[in-house]
Amino acid sequence: MTDRQIVRGRIAGFSPWEDEFGYSRAVAAGDYVHVAGSTAWVDGRIEHEGDPYHQTLAAFGVGLTALAAYGLTADDVIRTRMYITHVRDADEVGRAHRKLFDAARPAATMVVVEGLIDSRMMVEIEIDAYRAGLAGALRAGTSRESTSEGKQP
Repeated sequence: MTDRQIVRGRIAGFSPWEDEFGYSRAVAAGDYVHVAGSTAWVDGRIEHEGDPYHQTLAAFGVGLTALAAYGLTADDVIRTRMYITHVRDADEVGRAHRKLFDAARPAATMVVVEGLIDSRMMVEIEIDAYRAGLAGALRAGTSRESTSEGKQP
């Protein structure tokens, strides 16, 4: 288990690349939270090799866990981006997206890319979320809490 802490509107601790490349998993800016590219890297390994549907669920699980540190849920998501390595996986990735976001119906983009940081990764996602009043809660310190890494869906 890895502890994550929100520092100055940022949350980190999800992957080794955050420290190596100098970025945060999620950053709050006003009433918005932007989640960095997330993959099926969970508990120090890539989950669901060869399975785009379950890799998508795992990747969004990482992103939604970061949002939860700010008290946000899938219902607060206003935009998603999905980067896939093979067009043949589009239907399965889209099906996983629908399972998680059918009620929220965020704006969404899916593009095919040549590759991701690890060749076993089939999908990488990004999430943008909005909650009116979030900035005030961050200033008051009510959303600044530690979370623990759990098993992703």
